[in-house]
Amino acid sequence: MVCGSTQGIGRAAAIELASRGAAVTLFARDPVALERVRAELPGTGHTSLAADFGDNEAVRQAAAAEVHDRGAIHVLVNNTGGPPAGPILDAVPEAFLAAFRAHLINNQLLAQAVIPGMKEAGYGRIVNIVSTSVREPIVGLGVSNTVRAAVAGWAKTLSGELARFGITVNNVLPGFTKTSRLDALIAGRAKAAGRATDEIARDMLAQVPAGRFAESWEVAAVIGFLASPAGGYITGVSLPVDGGRIASL
Repeated sequence: MVCGSTQGIGRAAAIELASRGAAVTLFARDPVALERVRAELPGTGHTSLAADFGDNEAVRQAAAAEVHDRGAIHVLVNNTGGPPAGPILDAVPEAFLAAFRAHLINNQLLAQAVIPGMKEAGYGRIVNIVSTSVREPIVGLGVSNTVRAAVAGWAKTLSGELARFGITVNNVLPGFTKTSRLDALIAGRAKAAGRATDEIARDMLAQVPAGRFAESWEVAAVIGFLASPAGGYITGVSLPVDGGRIASL
């Protein structure tokens, strides 16, 4: 089950997992976009689920119905769009609550839906697409920095509870990746600073030792590895895929 799978990293992850032989359940809010991506996937047996990730109960019901109808889900990729940018001091309480529900609460509900099947199979992989802000907060992303850290703490706690069942829980921390989210961040920074988007992009690239933005498939390849049997002894980690941007060890 791959959440947020109609674009960006989520779509790339779905393609990666399907290419490895998985039957993928695509999960996002747009039925038309879901069907378009489903038609792109290699292999067979793929399905789609549509629900608004701003509605926790709709997400819970859709996931429960999929498990009931299809059977055990062995890999869960938690992924949804990030909160709006802005300084943390300007954020209203409702912004924190909305982000908390969209990210941590949905992660919890989806985990509760799929973990019983993982336990029965003795195999499970939960991969959360988070952000490098787990390690180093990103300027101008106050709400996101806060909620991403909460997700990382949730994942680390859950990993300890599930390891003995053959279930791993890990976070992938994408750096600057060529997605619509990155385009929106660049545009927002450019508008706030009264500068051109090309200048903002160059400033961001200057922070990356690799000298380029990531492609979505590069992040997806890491997700595919963590979801595979080869990743079975890796759990409770937050793995940056950032071209070396994070300065800490």
